[in-house]
Amino acid sequence: MGKVIALSNQKGGVGKTTTTVNLAASLAIAEKRVLLIDFDPQGNASSALGVDRNAMKDRPTVYHALIGQAPLSQVIVPTEMECLFVAPSDGDLAGAEIELVSAFAREAKLKAAVAEIKDQYDFILIDCPPSLGLLTVNALNAADSFLVPLQCEYFALEGLSQLLHTVSLIRQSLNPKLEEEGILLTMFDGRNNLANEVVKEVRTHFSNQVFETVIPRNVRLSECSSFGKPVLLYDIDSKGCLAYLNLAKEVLARNQPKTQAQPGLSAAPVLPPPAQSASVSVAADPR
Repeated sequence: MGKVIALSNQKGGVGKTTTTVNLAASLAIAEKRVLLIDFDPQGNASSALGVDRNAMKDRPTVYHALIGQAPLSQVIVPTEMECLFVAPSDGDLAGAEIELVSAFAREAKLKAAVAEIKDQYDFILIDCPPSLGLLTVNALNAADSFLVPLQCEYFALEGLSQLLHTVSLIRQSLNPKLEEEGILLTMFDGRNNLANEVVKEVRTHFSNQVFETVIPRNVRLSECSSFGKPVLLYDIDSKGCLAYLNLAKEVLARNQPKTQAQPGLSAAPVLPPPAQSASVSVAADPR
């Protein structure tokens, strides 16, 4: 079964869609089958992956899958990258919150739609809208974990506390298995003292939950979206591209399957390691 990761932050302009698109592309280049679900009515993630909105007018979108008019498998379209697929959205998705007000189990509509195709992908990334409304609740309910892109500014810290409160409520009532994938610091400018203070503050309070990778401010990340390409296909040598490739490595490392004991060997005694092994150290990979 694929892992579903919701990328969420109710504050707009924090690099959430940029992160979703470029993390998806970086995982796909590692030969992982990746599905990006564009769950934002603005449809920016769809455009950033080259989806022609005019060509999509006669096709079902995420909106139709959410309200039950089409299975999610009919919504998915391929991209330029062999292992990367996208479920596009458009402005109709904004009306779903109103249409689902009286629906039974309205918070579980996306979860039911994703269940049909979950085993066909290694990773399913959900680009959430910049709000804490019904769409975001659906995304967090359908997800196995959530990733928070956090802009290196003061107001971003205030928004983070609100998001974490919403997550705690969802765990209590809807999705108790929802885990933290991590906090990603974005739009970092090392010349800005405030940005350095925010990084220090977040790492102090959230320690291991914060990714080592920090996404810098990079003009190539802004340019590639207007060309309908992830930065990997636009400028592979840019600092932004290298940062997202490093982020993908961290995500893959955090999701390595745990080694399981071989059946029938659990009763075998555990022998202590040789005495000389205590002096052997493994150097960290500098790459």
